[in-house]
Amino acid sequence: MPAYTFEALDADGRSQRGQIEADTARAARAQLRGRGWVPLALSPSAAAASAGWNPTLWRAPALGADALSLFVQQLAALLAAGLPLERALAALADGAPTLAQQQLLASLRAEVKAGASFAHALGQQPQQFDASLRSVVAAGEQGGQLAAVLQRLADDLQQRQLLRQRLLAAALYPAIVTLFALMVVLFLMTYVVPQVAQAFADGQRSLPLLTVLMLAASDALRAWGWLAALLLAVAAGALIWARQRPALRLRLDTAWLRLPLLGPLARGYNAARFAATLAMLTAAGVPVLRALHTAADTLNNQALRADALAALVLVREGAPLAHALAAHPRMPPLLVLFARLGEQTGQLPAMLERAAEQIGADVQRRALRLATVLEPLLIIAMGLVVLLIVLAVMLPIIELNQLVR
Repeated sequence: MPAYTFEALDADGRSQRGQIEADTARAARAQLRGRGWVPLALSPSAAAASAGWNPTLWRAPALGADALSLFVQQLAALLAAGLPLERALAALADGAPTLAQQQLLASLRAEVKAGASFAHALGQQPQQFDASLRSVVAAGEQGGQLAAVLQRLADDLQQRQLLRQRLLAAALYPAIVTLFALMVVLFLMTYVVPQVAQAFADGQRSLPLLTVLMLAASDALRAWGWLAALLLAVAAGALIWARQRPALRLRLDTAWLRLPLLGPLARGYNAARFAATLAMLTAAGVPVLRALHTAADTLNNQALRADALAALVLVREGAPLAHALAAHPRMPPLLVLFARLGEQTGQLPAMLERAAEQIGADVQRRALRLATVLEPLLIIAMGLVVLLIVLAVMLPIIELNQLVR
């Protein structure tokens, strides 16, 4: 985060000098005003200006997903209780568990106290608050229903976080089993099998075919394992580089959606997030075109994002939302169906919310089913590999024992 050197007057009129970290100079002044100080001079720190890299890229946001959901929920409760926005932000800043959160909330409070709208204050922290959240807050302020809109936003954030956590939980066990299996196989191939080779190195008898093959694989792994690791690292770097190029990322995301098992999961997860965001924005009174654009920005998959933006063009030209979504086969049919029902009944936000719930539930079922199938398959595969290694080690010993008898 950039640092600024400041000079300010405190509440007693004494001059204060030092450094402060903020995303922008305006945010730095807002933090000083949040302390009750009057900024006199502010300039970028020489150390920050001479740095060749941006520490913001390596620093976690002050409000993570769980903390953001809790913040919105608490703010909605305080506003619903009749507390003014500035006082509610001050109360949350005083109770923030970390210094970074205290500074962030103090900055928001200072902007609001200076006369800015809450949506504008959030816009000064784009790394912390995305476009969909700011759009919902702006609509709530314009309609005079900020507390109700924030409560709906908190519910949406909780549902989104719950879906992400369940997907991660479904993938965690297979990932742990796979990692453990690889570690066991590498240990056996690089340590145990070479010991067997050394034990039978002086023998005149030919070794069983399975043992010969296992010894050859062990020698290759020990000799060229570093090269395989280097190639994997290069492949990972190339993948990261490709995802930073819009055209290549679009091709990769399109290919990802075509995968037999993971493709439907990715499409369902993105569609559920898109429908939930669109429902939340339209319920808050955001115009459909703006809501579509903001909801499209929340999609991680660039192929689906391109479809959503193409649907936006059709809606701008006068096409119904359901027709615009149906024009792109990658959009789930269930989303198209509920969008059509919502337009026909005049309850588009409610129908989109139901679509998000059902698509999210289907994604969870698919992920759980896939994890349930993968778990025994991974265990069986690990057992077979270990069995082959054990047989390769034991067969020469068995044959030697028979000869002795």
